[in-house]
Amino acid sequence: MMTLTQELSLAEAQSRRVGWRGWAALVVLMLPVLLVSVDNTVLSFALPGIALDLEPTSTQQLWIIDAYPLVLAGLLVTMGTLGDRFGRRRMLLIGATGFAAVSALAAFAPTAAWLIAARAGMGVFGAMLMPSTLSLLRSVFTDRDQRRLAIAIWAAMFSAGSALGPIVGGVLLEHFAWGSVFLLAVPVLVPLLVLAPILVPESRDPSPGRIDPVSILLSMATMIPVVYGIKELAVHGFGLMTWLPILAGAGFGILFVRRQLRARTPMLDMRLFRQGTFSGALAINFLSVIALVGFLFFVAQHLQLVVGLPPLQAGLALVPGLVTMIAAGLLVVPISKKWPARVVIPVALVFSVLGYVTVAFATGPDSIGALVAAFISLGIGIGCAETVSNELVLASAPPAKAGAASAVSETAYELGAVLGTTVLGGILTALYRANLVIPDGVPDAAAAAAAETLAGAVHAADEIGGTTGDALHAAAAHAFDAGITVTALIGAALVVTAGVIAATTLGGSRQKS
Repeated sequence: MMTLTQELSLAEAQSRRVGWRGWAALVVLMLPVLLVSVDNTVLSFALPGIALDLEPTSTQQLWIIDAYPLVLAGLLVTMGTLGDRFGRRRMLLIGATGFAAVSALAAFAPTAAWLIAARAGMGVFGAMLMPSTLSLLRSVFTDRDQRRLAIAIWAAMFSAGSALGPIVGGVLLEHFAWGSVFLLAVPVLVPLLVLAPILVPESRDPSPGRIDPVSILLSMATMIPVVYGIKELAVHGFGLMTWLPILAGAGFGILFVRRQLRARTPMLDMRLFRQGTFSGALAINFLSVIALVGFLFFVAQHLQLVVGLPPLQAGLALVPGLVTMIAAGLLVVPISKKWPARVVIPVALVFSVLGYVTVAFATGPDSIGALVAAFISLGIGIGCAETVSNELVLASAPPAKAGAASAVSETAYELGAVLGTTVLGGILTALYRANLVIPDGVPDAAAAAAAETLAGAVHAADEIGGTTGDALHAAAAHAFDAGITVTALIGAALVVTAGVIAATTLGGSRQKS
């Protein structure tokens, strides 16, 4: 027999549980998540075509990928605060409209500079989309059991989009120009604009942080110079123009934190970071995304430019690992109720370390099977870690601050995406250049193109043809794979760091309702 208190608690919990409209709202909120994850994966597979058509430099090639997440990461906290104040659903709808429009402009970019600018514009509107989805999810699913499952689905949708991206992108790239991958935003976001006003309730923070232009500028001045300095460090090595931006960004970051701590109603409540669970989960999320995005960056190029697979087949080769990532994210939900996060996450990340170690020694034209197995192993750890860490971030923040917590979580995710290509991609670029030995008989122009990027080397080798062209292709492939070995071991070290953070900061808490 239950006591009266137990009966009242059960009735209250049941009253918080959502019905079909809540789950329908979740489906609608998954559309922008699906779009962003598809966009990231599709771009990795479209990069060789973009490199051949627009002929970007190695630095421009990294900026084509990073302009979007860099701008997005710099504006996430600002947009999260605006959503808390003016309405999260309203920001979602504005972001969807702008993102679709700018994506159409990116599809027809005539130059690398145009495409970089369009990607930056996508970042502005993308910053309105992502915090809104997670914070609206927090306000819809107030029951933690249902919210845990909803967040698992939310996290799995990133993986689902990554799995769908190579297939859809491969089909598009087989039949159309690379610009077609950006037009995917239109059919995905139109249903969102129609259904969100009907199914998704509006929500706001009753006492939001004030709109502080100085804090907005400081947040942007923190992130952009730091990432720029890391890019320059990876491409050009140590020098004044690498350390100066990093130090400047760190200085602006200190000013931003001090301003938030002194403000009566800060734009970002820094007290959230005093919780070990919140900060630890963010760090795990951050490092996991670096590992995942960095892996996709170099494996996508290896499969197409070294192994010689067309885009569709290269995408299909990654699908088993991405499906495994989805399954792991869902299966970890009941496990996380029985075992503490400080145990679940490190154990799961052991599989990711094994995946990275495997890929470090699985190079060459006959490495497809080993790469598929490596990505399956990587996906187990990343899928579990992302689900558990995202749930802990939201659960440890007050409901009224869902927008701020979501923005911080998304900032960690997008900054991780930036650094996945910037750090790991930049290291790989530097190692490729250091290991590349241009064969005799290669013209100077072709040699210069080959020294910039692997795609440039393959294109130059195809134009030269004959024995000399084959020698250049083999030299470029060898240099790239030598860089992969070192880069993959660095990625494994990042995953180990995430596991140590989980074991030492998350305590013994389980994801209880």
